[in-house]
Amino acid sequence: MIMFESIAHLVALAGERGQPLHEIVLQVEMANGGKPADYLRGRMAKRLEIMQHAASQGIAAPVMSISGITGGSAYKFWHWLDEGHQPLTGPILSRAVARAMAVNEVNAGMGCIVATPTAGSAGILPAVLLTLQEVRGFSDEQLVDALFTASGIGAVIVRRAFVSGAAGGCQAETGSAACMAAGAAVELLGGTPQQSAEAVAITMKNMLGLVCDPVAGLVEAPCVKRNAAGAAQCFIAVDLALAGVTSLIPADEVIDAMAQIGRRMDERFRETAQGGLAATPTGRRLAEMVWAKKEVGDRK
Repeated sequence: MIMFESIAHLVALAGERGQPLHEIVLQVEMANGGKPADYLRGRMAKRLEIMQHAASQGIAAPVMSISGITGGSAYKFWHWLDEGHQPLTGPILSRAVARAMAVNEVNAGMGCIVATPTAGSAGILPAVLLTLQEVRGFSDEQLVDALFTASGIGAVIVRRAFVSGAAGGCQAETGSAACMAAGAAVELLGGTPQQSAEAVAITMKNMLGLVCDPVAGLVEAPCVKRNAAGAAQCFIAVDLALAGVTSLIPADEVIDAMAQIGRRMDERFRETAQGGLAATPTGRRLAEMVWAKKEVGDRK
């Protein structure tokens, strides 16, 4: 089986073959799975459809979580924008922020999403790509290309580190998702493979050390708003990379640093709901409320 050992390896292959990153990833997937390009692209297109539906669902109407402790933020923010308010984040990032929260709220409401790379971080990649499609007119086919690029970046992160909050904190979840989105967005906007790598590095180093501290152990708070923050980190890195700004530390070394930090992170900050925001007085009160509600439901 052919595997990408590093981001540098992926970039080098693109340079050797004179092809964009998405073509390199697609060729490797064809070789590994024995499936033709049309089949793989069709399968990826179906995932894009799910992303589009989830993002639309979350901004069309308030989506509440099963626990009742989160929901409706994406709808509220989207319609605040539609009312003509001028967000400090600007007209592009603000809409990506709304979509990122929308998808994560659909997840918390037990809706259908695509884990990219996890359910808890599923809002970032679709938010970034769908917003770029809206403002720059990219086709669905171009977004499918971008999803292959993102998947190649994610494959490297999985190989060198991890993408689960339980393994490495939220840096591994939303951090990886934002890296995938950043590298894909750079390519979509005409950047080089090396600029995609720079965007990955810049994104991840700005998210190093982020803990995973879900209130009541649920993928809701602070997860929904961390998807919004991940989209913002992605956009920052994309602009810097396209402007020619580079990362002093290469992408693979940043990923390795994330892995080292994750392994040394106290277990209270790795999705156990025993530390961080989950351990605050309000976090504990909400957890008690959720579990009391569950016990009542179980007795019915």
